[in-house]
Amino acid sequence: MDARQIVIRPIITEKSTVIRDISNQYSFRVIPQASKRQIAAAIEELFDVHVTKTRTMKMQGKMKRLGRNVGRKASWKKAIVTLAEGDTIDFFEGV
Repeated sequence: MDARQIVIRPIITEKSTVIRDISNQYSFRVIPQASKRQIAAAIEELFDVHVTKTRTMKMQGKMKRLGRNVGRKASWKKAIVTLAEGDTIDFFEGV
């Protein structure tokens, strides 16, 4: 599987910005079928960095209403990767 198919997009929130500054961790939205090793290899290939640790979690889709109709947004998978000391991802700089 191609690295660009595994990593969907970065997650840029207030919490992800704080953990990026404090502990050099970056958050990404990934496909639900991806394993930790596939995610680490994809991040290393895309951004030319060394990943030391990968944490994943399944995020439950939120309930949504439109009038009396109730539905749910799709569930998704989040990955938090820790980079080696001195490595950064330039995509997040200035955010």
